[in-house]
Amino acid sequence: MSQSVGRVPQRRNARSNRARILATARQEFGRNPDVTLEELARAAGVVRRTLFGHFPGRAALLDALAEEAAEALQAAVAADAGTDEPAELALARFSLSLWPLGDRYRMLLALARRDLGAERVAGILAPARIRVTVVLERGQRDGVFHSHLPAAVLSAGLEAMTVALLEEVNSGALEDDGTRVAVTTLIAAGVPEGRARAVVDEVAADG
Repeated sequence: MSQSVGRVPQRRNARSNRARILATARQEFGRNPDVTLEELARAAGVVRRTLFGHFPGRAALLDALAEEAAEALQAAVAADAGTDEPAELALARFSLSLWPLGDRYRMLLALARRDLGAERVAGILAPARIRVTVVLERGQRDGVFHSHLPAAVLSAGLEAMTVALLEEVNSGALEDDGTRVAVTTLIAAGVPEGRARAVVDEVAADG
């Protein structure tokens, strides 16, 4: 009995350490993609052995962050799905809802090509791409978005633009709470600038 009771705090402590290491990694990788695991351990307030007990190497730590990002993105997509509001509102709402996630995990974009690989990143972003494609198809049918590109291609282009803008945030060249990018996304999809700003303001006011 005493051994079992003793193991419970140990497991809680292990979960706490793991969560603290991941939170620290998100922050520190955003500041310096080349930060070492030893530096991460110090920043997280754990000894090197504890960090390596959870993550045997850099690849394992980045993979855990990627999995965390994928789960958060899937949850955001699931929460947004099923609405039948006008396509321009749906696209603005989705862009604004994803921006905090993108901001939180933008350091992954800086590390993706070197450490995670394009295929892994594509897998993380796939649910968002599929959701946006559905919204774009509806908007094209309604005449809200331009139709000179197939919806799937336009979705990929908007995704690439968003990633590029996130990288500009990462470099410090751009500051945004998501509204500027949402307006830009609508404009790129074919919504006139004035209307795009009004739509984003309306969605942002909804909270």
